[in-house]
Order: sequence, then structure tokens, then C-alpha cells
Amino acid sequence: MKSTRFKNILIGFAFSPNLKANVFEALRLSNSLNGSLYFLHVGKKTHIKNTKLNDILNLSPIKPKNIIVIWKEGDAVKTIITQCKKNNIDLLLLGALQRENVLKFYLGSIARKITRKSPCSVLLLIKPSVEMVAKKHIVVNAFKSSQTIDTISSAFEYADKLKIPKITLVDEINQSEINVNVDDDISLKKATKKREEVTKKEELRISEIMKSIPSLLLKNKQVNSQSIFGTRGYSIGHYARVARADLLVINSEEKRMSLWSKLFPKDLEYILSEIPTDVLIVKMKKND
Repeated sequence: MKSTRFKNILIGFAFSPNLKANVFEALRLSNSLNGSLYFLHVGKKTHIKNTKLNDILNLSPIKPKNIIVIWKEGDAVKTIITQCKKNNIDLLLLGALQRENVLKFYLGSIARKITRKSPCSVLLLIKPSVEMVAKKHIVVNAFKSSQTIDTISSAFEYADKLKIPKITLVDEINQSEINVNVDDDISLKKATKKREEVTKKEELRISEIMKSIPSLLLKNKQVNSQSIFGTRGYSIGHYARVARADLLVINSEEKRMSLWSKLFPKDLEYILSEIPTDVLIVKMKKND
């Protein structure tokens, strides 16, 4: 099945210790997705920098046909966003950093801003590797949202191209949907029954979504669904970590207008504050 979703891929690169790993990851990904690959360095082009990048490209066993290298000076966030728009980028690759505290992960302030403002989908890489490490399991958000069907479809297409065999659709259900105070056996039974009803209803909704996925994308795939009760964003991140997923696929940030929602972390903020694994943030394009 020909990929149409991630045709143009851009990676912003810096001359850091992870440069070779990031370049190799980008080359492998663009080859799998059969897309054009753009390398963007925000900074001055020098002979030394250009030679170093070309040396790494020449070392790669994968040689994609369509590679474009862009050198631009200016503000990192503005430059990356501008180049994504200018080159009609579908997927932006960003490296994420791990804190010394192994319990938490974080993005640098620049990467955070880019993730929020990006006009396209974003793939956060926390452990890029020079050697290919086969991915085996994707966790995908399946909660009720206008974006979710597109996110799930993207995940299946991505899994097909990268030959990832296992996909788990996770529906995060807010505890408030049960809305039963448990203080005795009777209220416990009511809460249990309510939980079962909500879970069944959500399973039917996800089942309907699965009918829209092309049969070719389901071939040789182990597909599971899982309902979890808890705080949206935090719960799925925790699940992905416990399930040892290789990739977490989530919706892009949704706009919220209420004052209440602005006082507390949004769904995406939970993910960005404790990145459990590589994260693909799917953003629907306006012309989709």
C-alpha cells in the first residue's frame, strides 16, 4: 500500500553527540515511508559542518533518493516552523533528552515550543540508535475525539510501513464518568456496573472505528484494545511504559477555551513531562 500521509519528512539537526544516531534514524524512517527527507540545521553553514554531515550520510547503508539539506540562520523555533510550512512537511523529527533522574524525561524548551506550534505531525525520539532496533509494539490513544480516527489510521499506516506487528488501542476513561461515591457494598456494585457499562460502550465505539481501517493494514497485525480509568495523558503514558511499548501515538493538542482547563496540565503536557518512549503526535492537516 503506497504511503500518502508522510510524504515529506524533516529533521532538525544539531552537531551533538547524537548526530549520527539521529541521522541514521531519519534515513531509515524516510526509506520505510518512501518519503522525501529534509535535513535542517539552524545555524551558519561551514566547511567543517558540511563535511561532518556528508561523512555521516556516506557511512549509512541506506541511501534514500530524495535528500535535501537546508542551512538557515535565525531563531530555532521560527526557522523550523517556517521551513515545515514552506516545504509542506508532513512529519517533523525531534530529538528528546533524558534527565539524570531516570524516572522522568523532558524536552528542551525549544523542542517543547516546536511541538506545540508545529503545523505537521511530530515524532519525538528519546533513544535514537545508529544500529537498527526493530519496533514491536505501538500504543495508540483511542479516546473519544474528532482527531482520534485520523490518529488511529495514521498509526496503522505507520505500523504497516515499519512492519510493527502489535498495536494496542488504549481508551482513557475519566473517573468522573462513573460518578458514584463508593462507601458500602451497594455503592460498590453500582460503581462496578457503571464501569462495565462505560467500558462496553467504549469498546463498541472503537470497534466501529476499526471498520474504517483498510484490510491491508490489518494483515499480520496483532490488534488489542484496552480501557483504562484515570487522568487523560498521564494514564496512557504510564500504560505505554508498563507495556514496554516502542512507540506511543497520540492526538495533537486540542484547543480548550475554559478557564478551568487552563489551570491544569493538558493531555499533551503530561506526555511531554514524562515521555515513556518515542512519541508520534499526529496532527490533522487542514486539507485532510
